[in-house]
Amino acid sequence: MATIKDIAIKAGVSIATVSRVLNLDDTLNVSETTRKKVLEVAEELNYVTIKERKSKIRTYTLGIIYWYTELQELNDPYFLSIRMSVEKRCNDLAINFKSIDFQRVLKGVAKDYNDLDGILAIGIFSETDIEKMKELTNNIIFVDSSPNEWKYDSIVVDFKSGVINALNYLCKLGHRNIGYIGGVSMPHNGILSNKNIDYREKTYIEYMCAIENYHKEWIFKGRFLPQYGYELMKEALKLKNFPTAFFIASDPMAIGAYKALFEEGYNVPKDVSIIAFDDIYTAQFLTPPLTTIKVFTDFMGQTAVDTLIEKIKTNRNMCKKIVLPIKLIERKSCEKLHNLL
Repeated sequence: MATIKDIAIKAGVSIATVSRVLNLDDTLNVSETTRKKVLEVAEELNYVTIKERKSKIRTYTLGIIYWYTELQELNDPYFLSIRMSVEKRCNDLAINFKSIDFQRVLKGVAKDYNDLDGILAIGIFSETDIEKMKELTNNIIFVDSSPNEWKYDSIVVDFKSGVINALNYLCKLGHRNIGYIGGVSMPHNGILSNKNIDYREKTYIEYMCAIENYHKEWIFKGRFLPQYGYELMKEALKLKNFPTAFFIASDPMAIGAYKALFEEGYNVPKDVSIIAFDDIYTAQFLTPPLTTIKVFTDFMGQTAVDTLIEKIKTNRNMCKKIVLPIKLIERKSCEKLHNLL
């Protein structure tokens, strides 16, 4: 984009002269020839004034819907990180955003959201929820779920690859008796759907069946919160055939599991190896530091905003499902099994 300096150089005049000519300053004492030359060069270089540029900038307004409660966000930094990355990207791009009180929308009170250009829906939503969103706008992107990849854009994590990497890591350390502690994703409306598949649990079952060591009694499920990790590990410790390692589906649950093991006199990783999923900030400060599968939540939020704005601008018909990679973060919570045959 051409600048005043570019015009001044090409016209052979000062920057101040160009500025005053373009701003139609009648007090400027220059010949008509010079004035005409400046205007011609500006037109040749397609110069656009700052005022004109600002008038052409479209300010978008995005609505953000969360499936989780404020309490869940406080107990699971995974959600907090996604929300913060979404809001940061909106601020970086000078995009207006507002949190949507979805209960009001469900009740038909949606007048505060008539100005939305698009919606970022973070989490899991029912078909009824989605139909209500569509009453506000057709530009919807789902973050951390993909209800219909032919109808809606979505940003998801490669859960399958993450679980396989985690279990491969444990197997290389000699572990075959691997337990699972995971959660059930509870939507904001409290209604579970059979369509809400947890690919961490699904992949774990497939993997353990493939190595011919699947035991249903090694699977423990609650909610993705620390207290459930604590309670489920307490329950697991009652097993006669206690696994030598556990894959835990979220770092907050692993924090609870650590506490349960410590209370019962177990040492991590000497007595049991632990690997988790998320890589929240506090994972590195546990004792021992937690080995986990890193989810790039900051990039999830950024990519979601960028993809939604691109859809709004281009009005494309084809949907995008973006699967973000994960990474194994090795720390000190897993140890090689010493009593190998």
